[in-house]
Amino acid sequence: MSTTGVRIVLDTNILIAIIGRKSPYRWIFDEIIDGGLILCVSNEIILEYKEILQKKAEEIVAANMIDFFTIHPFVKKFEPFYKFRLITQDKDDNKFVDCAIAANASCIVTNDKHFNEVKQHKFPKVSVLSISEFEEKFRH
Repeated sequence: MSTTGVRIVLDTNILIAIIGRKSPYRWIFDEIIDGGLILCVSNEIILEYKEILQKKAEEIVAANMIDFFTIHPFVKKFEPFYKFRLITQDKDDNKFVDCAIAANASCIVTNDKHFNEVKQHKFPKVSVLSISEFEEKFRH
């Protein structure tokens, strides 16, 4: 794959969709493991991932994933120093936008319609792709 080093931010709904071994989108998680994609996170994002994983998966799976996010070399932590507040419909989603800006990520991958608001802003420019759009653009 020619996506080596492409920085991305994953909304929690996408994270849940890619980690299952039988998921049709498992290739995204495998690319993160192999370094073809760089997953950009913040402390706030990791906390949300943890909360949702603890609800949806076994405790050991959730614990292993949190360890993965904190120690894997192709998961990079960025702490946004500014809150842009580009999403007004679900303000909690702004943590993903702010992380993407701080990390200079290529895109945020999400199927959440609240992120459509981000597309209306000319500055800062943040690319938001659905999982199918991401697959079309980055899977070869």
